[in-house]
Amino acid sequence: MKVLHVETGMHLYGGAKQVTYIIKGLQEQGVSNVLCIPKNSDISEWASQQPIQVRTTDTAGDLDLRFYRQLSQIMRDEKPDLVHLHSRRGADVLGGIAAKSNNIPCILSRRVDNKESKWVVNIKYRLYDHVITISEGIKRVLLSEGVPDNKITCVHSAVDAEKYTTPESRRCFLEEFRLPEDTFCIGVVAQLIQRKGHRYLLEVLPELVQQYPNIRVLIFGKGPLKDDLKTSVAELGLADHVQFTGFRNDLEKWLGCLDLVVHPAEIEGLGVSLLQAASAGVPIIASNAGGMPEVVHHQKNGLLINAGDTQSLAAGIRQIMADEKLRLNMQKAGPEIIQQYFSIPSMIQGNLQVYRQVLSARA
Repeated sequence: MKVLHVETGMHLYGGAKQVTYIIKGLQEQGVSNVLCIPKNSDISEWASQQPIQVRTTDTAGDLDLRFYRQLSQIMRDEKPDLVHLHSRRGADVLGGIAAKSNNIPCILSRRVDNKESKWVVNIKYRLYDHVITISEGIKRVLLSEGVPDNKITCVHSAVDAEKYTTPESRRCFLEEFRLPEDTFCIGVVAQLIQRKGHRYLLEVLPELVQQYPNIRVLIFGKGPLKDDLKTSVAELGLADHVQFTGFRNDLEKWLGCLDLVVHPAEIEGLGVSLLQAASAGVPIIASNAGGMPEVVHHQKNGLLINAGDTQSLAAGIRQIMADEKLRLNMQKAGPEIIQQYFSIPSMIQGNLQVYRQVLSARA
């Protein structure tokens, strides 16, 4: 079996990281892989060290016809048994059209839970033989929009859990981020964009730090809202309590040192940072939306609140801070949930099963 994977993300996290897990696992299963990626993308460095063929393209988004022509030529050159489209940014629609025009079976991985208009759904999803969603939440969105159930399979994203089980010492953590000895540290691991809900945490912090002066918040990630969020922190008088760390390539060293991860996103397909936090045994507060409840099991490894409900968010933080036994139980439950539902071998087998199903239907 020969699979052409198309990933147009520029950075090696989120969906692109999942692609690396899939390709490595498929290689071990004897599948031949060709990876199509943008020039100068972060994943290209990883790919250069793998025993796979790599093809690069130019891509500028959904209407980049140059990308379509390049991708279509790659399909004619490589003659894959099937095409797996892993991302948006042109890959989903233009990749689907290219596969259809070359009569190659095509699978789309859907990683986001935002809704699409009916007319878009009716046209777009005819391009694909099958759709893999990374959560049941995303699958429910597609079903509500009219995509047939027999055309969708949920295969959960995975996490390399072992990387998050041996964090740095508490002392190294405090020194790295210049934190006081008695810190209760809350982490937010997400792009600095509107739908991730950072503002909800900032809104409740002034009252919380009055009650718990030892609260410190580390905001991991980068994005277009950085300046706005920094302004909000200053205006709320939280400069001594909130630190922006930027994007960290060494997150596995520090995640397990956090006392709590808060992820108040409005929508989320699944949430890779939640998988990482659960692997590290860190209690989580997340929104009861999208695929987040599939990772955060309420009162087991964390708490679920309604998106935008700042009162419940503050109450949840207080509850976890005040109840050491609850924190310890949540720390134990997180890795167990990851091992049961989000292992890399399970994800590999899930994708491979869909490949075989699609090829069998085309035979």
